[in-house]
Amino acid sequence: MDRRTNEIDEAVTIETANGKLVGSRKDGVLSFKGIPYAAPPVGPLRWRMPEPATPWPGVRDATVFARICPQAPSQLESLLGAAIAKQSEDCLYLNVWTQGCDDAKRPVMVWIHGGGFILGAGSQGIYNGKYLAARDVVVVTINYRLGAFGFLDMADATDGKLQGTGNEGLGDQILALDWVKRNIAVFGGDPDNVTIFGESAGGMSIGALLACAPAQGLFQKAIPQSGAAHIGHDRERAARAGRAILVELGVGDVSRALEVPHGAIIKAQIAVLAESREGKDPHKLGRLPFQPVIDGTFLPVAPIDAIRAGSAEGIPILTGTMREEWKLFSAVDPRLRLMGAKGFAARATRLAKEHAPDVLAAYNDGSPFERFNAMMTDKSFTVPAIRLAEAQAPRAPVYVYRFDWRSRFLGGIMGSCHALELAFVFGTHREKLLGTFFGTGPVAEALSRATIDAWTAFARTSDPSTPTTGPWPRYDSTTRQTMIFGNGEPHLATLPDEARLRAWDNVPERKLGP
Repeated sequence: MDRRTNEIDEAVTIETANGKLVGSRKDGVLSFKGIPYAAPPVGPLRWRMPEPATPWPGVRDATVFARICPQAPSQLESLLGAAIAKQSEDCLYLNVWTQGCDDAKRPVMVWIHGGGFILGAGSQGIYNGKYLAARDVVVVTINYRLGAFGFLDMADATDGKLQGTGNEGLGDQILALDWVKRNIAVFGGDPDNVTIFGESAGGMSIGALLACAPAQGLFQKAIPQSGAAHIGHDRERAARAGRAILVELGVGDVSRALEVPHGAIIKAQIAVLAESREGKDPHKLGRLPFQPVIDGTFLPVAPIDAIRAGSAEGIPILTGTMREEWKLFSAVDPRLRLMGAKGFAARATRLAKEHAPDVLAAYNDGSPFERFNAMMTDKSFTVPAIRLAEAQAPRAPVYVYRFDWRSRFLGGIMGSCHALELAFVFGTHREKLLGTFFGTGPVAEALSRATIDAWTAFARTSDPSTPTTGPWPRYDSTTRQTMIFGNGEPHLATLPDEARLRAWDNVPERKLGP
């Protein structure tokens, strides 16, 4: 093993369980990119649970990222600093950043990216792990199968002619965590001190992993950001998504679906998503047609119910949301910005049904557009995060935060929207192009330092308290103390937005979440 410590750029060779890797050192941080953790899920392995990667001969180049999982690029990717990368079904790779391949036993932080279960990659520039790794933690980012490749119930859709439960993407995440367990000590990490963290679909994935028996023992702490445990289609709904894809593919013999190019499947996925988003939705799939499936075995019950019953016993959690999550999706829609009071009332009634009077009474401040965003933020993100905190608090330490930082992008119309904390968690807000959306300058720098300090403190000790935050009390439902990150030093708030959030007390779990 190469343990040179010169601070100049250099090649570094290490040996993992599957073979040797050559990575690079830059600015005091080592990086190893494009490491295979699973066999390529192609041909007969499409829509199958992942299989471990096989050993390779010689020394494998780990200085460049691997191809990303098949997906349809979007404007949102560009906004969040995602380069348009080459795609392949052979995409199950991960990346590691560390200060040293030694025996230091650093805390390990494994990132699960978001993107609505249809977009994203561990190699996106916003997730560059070098700034976090400089805080003496080992950072791992992963790819996992997306959309119709990772979250499609083909078994029920084809009466068993094809395999695929719709949880293959979760299976990828679990196999990546298993790889970390077996290999991370080589990179200077502690396999018994692993924190999983992720945002949006990544946070929802964490909610599922907290409920999933095959994931037990592979991580010790969790940070679900803007995504909780209100996730998972039932098998009947998931099978509808499978049948919709098969209809779009137009294959008479369903076994031929294993042979069609991945580009054809992406085209079919785009068509199904377009129907759903345009309000036609003939298959009644909802906003997130592709997501984990409550199949009775891999995910026996809804994740929030499993967690409430003790599936994540002893796992400390740090969780929270943005103050104005929904503005990422609504701010540039002129129809929503011009919404009137009647339009808001109609949307609230469709959303909350018999609970609409309570919801309408709770969201009575500001313009209809602001009221709509507050309602959708709470329904989709804030209330699920609170219910996750309340489900886990009797079983382990739980800490809650809220990000109030506002983007100045497009004159500030995005507010403190979904995904805005990402660059501050990773310290990448200062990277080229990202600062326009996330923000730069001394206050932004201070916010990023405070965030990274808290996240790495939690990974190290299970407590996010730092000299900047001061003592950060564990969550309890009586005071619901929440650490507020924004323009200024972090500070505690007691029962934030209490009147609004009480409106959801009687709303059933199935109506919450994205």
